[in-house]
Amino acid sequence: MANRAHTHRQRVARKRKTDGVQLLHEPSQHPSDFPKELDEEHLDLSVVVPLFNEAESLAELSAALRQVLEEMKLKYEMIFVDDGSTDNSFRILQEMHELHGQVKAIRFRKNFGKSAALSAGFQAARGEIVVTMDADLQDDPEEIPQLVEKLNEGYDLVSGWKKKRYDPLSKTIPSRFFNFVTAKLTGIRLHDFNCGLKVYRAELAKELNIYGELHRYVPVLAHWAGFQVGEIAVRHHPRKYGKTKFGLGRFWKGFLDLLTVLFTTRYIQRPLHLFGVWGLVSFLVGLVIDVYLSIEWLLGRTAISNRPLFLLGIALIIVGVQFVSFGLLGEMITKTQQTSREYAIREILQ
Repeated sequence: MANRAHTHRQRVARKRKTDGVQLLHEPSQHPSDFPKELDEEHLDLSVVVPLFNEAESLAELSAALRQVLEEMKLKYEMIFVDDGSTDNSFRILQEMHELHGQVKAIRFRKNFGKSAALSAGFQAARGEIVVTMDADLQDDPEEIPQLVEKLNEGYDLVSGWKKKRYDPLSKTIPSRFFNFVTAKLTGIRLHDFNCGLKVYRAELAKELNIYGELHRYVPVLAHWAGFQVGEIAVRHHPRKYGKTKFGLGRFWKGFLDLLTVLFTTRYIQRPLHLFGVWGLVSFLVGLVIDVYLSIEWLLGRTAISNRPLFLLGIALIIVGVQFVSFGLLGEMITKTQQTSREYAIREILQ
């Protein structure tokens, strides 16, 4: 019996390579692909930790997580997603996996980014609640109980707010500006959109489609999909090992991704509402200008040939017609190529 259990453990831990990912556990896009024994196991909570070259902090983070989660008396798992690390991170994860069955690991072939790592972790997670946090020890595992408590007040996502940050000014000042602009443009009253420490209900984590740099806007995506989003202040610690993997360039990318979020969440199913509004504004302004100048010309008060304003009016009319045409083409493309549903179901009574 013991040999059978050992053989099963080796089989589950065996590395498998597929779609650029190396696995110590068997996570995939579909729950049916899990080993049956693991799929049927009920878990209360999954912790998803994306990482890149964080070998020095992994053992300490794992120990702190185990202590907190054991005190919460939950059935849990810890899923570490190695985003193409070039140090000894994965070797340490292998050792942790052999010592503690709750430790699972996913290894990417190369660095695909935090959004890809979170997405892989969400698909692998089997807990009713999913916690995400960074691997650099700046997020405090002891905050998890209060985040879960806040989640149980009726929220689908609770995001941490690093009220007192221990980061250099080159990181904190752009971050505050980024959060301010995001809150104003989206209308979502959060202080810290990009905090790595978040708690999700599993249904939300499974439904999120994040790619590129969209992990910064998870609260926005969740809110506009109809989920309830909350926020509480959490402790933040100075980085203990290594240095940050992000530079100032990420903020420029972040604002471009904000435009992506605004367009894909608000207008992807109704592009005419975006292009059509601006097209109509441009058309009407141009029309008013040209009608006014035409009346002036008919009354003999001015000559149209020497009025650049008349040419501007024509240009605005043309641009307006083009914008409306773009919107109509977008509507046609959306109608003929729609492959995903536009709604999120909360529950069904049958």
